[in-house]
Amino acid sequence: MKLAIIGAGKWGRALNHAYGMKNDVVITSRRRHPDLENFVSVDEALDREYLILAIPAQFVRRWMQEHFVDRGQKILVAAKGIEVSSGALLNEIFESFLPVDRLAYLSGPSFAAEVMRSLPTALVVSSLSPSLAETFAGALPDFIKGYTDDDVTGAEVGGAYKNVIAIAGGVCDGLELGNNARAALISRGLVEMARFGAHYGARERTFLSLGGAGDLFLTASSTLSRNYRVGLGLAQGKRIDAILEELGEVAEGVGTAEALHRIAEREKLYLPIAAEVYRMLREGKAPRESLHDLLGS
Repeated sequence: MKLAIIGAGKWGRALNHAYGMKNDVVITSRRRHPDLENFVSVDEALDREYLILAIPAQFVRRWMQEHFVDRGQKILVAAKGIEVSSGALLNEIFESFLPVDRLAYLSGPSFAAEVMRSLPTALVVSSLSPSLAETFAGALPDFIKGYTDDDVTGAEVGGAYKNVIAIAGGVCDGLELGNNARAALISRGLVEMARFGAHYGARERTFLSLGGAGDLFLTASSTLSRNYRVGLGLAQGKRIDAILEELGEVAEGVGTAEALHRIAEREKLYLPIAAEVYRMLREGKAPRESLHDLLGS
């Protein structure tokens, strides 16, 4: 495949490493990265037949409006999140620019640092075009097992929601609440995620797969997760601005928590864990007070 990675953050670089093993790959971003030998301009990247978008979810729409030129490319979306301003899932944003048969979505438990080390990984490529899903999955390197699926909405909800539960997981461990509490939190988080997905027509079994439970279990229990580290910071009494400055990277769960809050209010949805994460992030609610309210709800 002649493929271009859009975005040179940790995940973009990891995908550059992985897909570069079996394909002709270039990478681009808004900032030049002299250490990347295959770095090219955005225009050169857009000439490729296949693109992988690995930019933060909150910037996706603006990037497409300002930079994307439709040359018939097929796109694999590697971002995860829900747009705060509109409450749109990423597939809804991309479908306003391209037909669905040229879009695919990557999900599954995958820390960039471990992909960079070529450690065994399993991912799901979801698309309404089975052939496109097979193409992107088949181009993965030997250390990544690729699966395919057509529940795009389920993949998008799982990939976005797990980051919010991961923040709660970091709070749980930061408060030293124990393994029982973490297991309860993650399992109830999975139920909450699936309930939200059902509202959008996602299949329940999707949330028991790699892109649902698999990604959630990983992200909500490890310091390799940026969102989990946000939760650790909240448990230490730090303000979110200070946490993000210290992190130095985008934590998608922060924006997604706000998006979920707005959607829940508009659609009258019961999302107790996401609601408490939002209150800790945006209203400065004390983590132990959130814990008390969760236990009593």
